[in-house]
Amino acid sequence: MISTRGRYALRVMLDIAEHDDGNYIPLKDIAARQDISKKYLEIIVKDMVTGGLLSGASGKGGGYKLTRTPDEYTIGEILELMEGSLSPVACLADKDYYCARRDMCKTVGMWAEYDKMIHEFFYSRKLSDLLNASPEGELNWYI
Repeated sequence: MISTRGRYALRVMLDIAEHDDGNYIPLKDIAARQDISKKYLEIIVKDMVTGGLLSGASGKGGGYKLTRTPDEYTIGEILELMEGSLSPVACLADKDYYCARRDMCKTVGMWAEYDKMIHEFFYSRKLSDLLNASPEGELNWYI
């Protein structure tokens, strides 16, 4: 399940993309438009800056900007930065994970296939795709 961190990170990225005028966008404005606690967003955007998704500036005229254009971000990279691995089971999420049953596990193939579907789904979609989505949930995926 995707947590509020991942969902809010996507909302922040979309808000910044939608309101991009070349200037930094104050976090208080994003928080107000998205109806999310500014304190909670401070924690989230800090990780997004550290992860290279956003750049930030302090003081007057400060706020946040995307570091790339919306079509250069995949939904997968945003979610994985905020959530960690999206893999459904530990043995696929961490290549160093030891499982004594791995060589005889009859379910690992199924989990690997599901993991591939998740990865392909989120990494084939761009932030720009969400910018073009309707609020009713009809997405214009071109795949």
